[in-house]
Amino acid sequence: MANIIVNAMGDACPIPVVKATKALQERKQDETVEVHVDNEIAVQNVQRMASNRGLQVKSERVAENHFVLTLTGQETAPAQPVACMPDSRGDTVVAIGSAVMGSGSDELGKILMKGFLYALSQQETLPKIILFYNGGAHLTAQGSESLEDLRSMEAQGVQILTCGTCLDYYGLKEKLAVGGVTNMYSIVEILSSATHVVKP
Repeated sequence: MANIIVNAMGDACPIPVVKATKALQERKQDETVEVHVDNEIAVQNVQRMASNRGLQVKSERVAENHFVLTLTGQETAPAQPVACMPDSRGDTVVAIGSAVMGSGSDELGKILMKGFLYALSQQETLPKIILFYNGGAHLTAQGSESLEDLRSMEAQGVQILTCGTCLDYYGLKEKLAVGGVTNMYSIVEILSSATHVVKP
């Protein structure tokens, strides 16, 4: 349970960042600040502010127009001026067809894939869509070690889509934990129209 809850639902930039900054200034040591906003741009701006201060940030979409950011830790950098930044999503599509990255050792491949998704979530420009198919479907299901990173990107407006046929094949349909379900027609359409496609 958060110690300080900030309601910034319906607030336009820079109000969510201003409210979050004020809560951080008023909190006691080790208190957690939970910020509620209703749009991806606010998520991106609050997350950027907190990250610039050296805080740990967890963001999650809890409803269609309801996002929650949890700020923890101690500030390790001076406060930056409040600024409203444009949408940080680019036009890149990331296509992930396996739960592992590369070939050779699957154990190493799992570590690499987890690292890839974490690094992807930390980029200044996020992808527009991340597609998961075949073994990649395991990464969006319950038990995946990358759920927090995927939820963070989803909260910032990144579309997370998993192949429905693949979920059925692996028995994961009821275990999908982030994003939505898509089909092969949509996958082909998304990949064909993308400006850039990244396949780790």
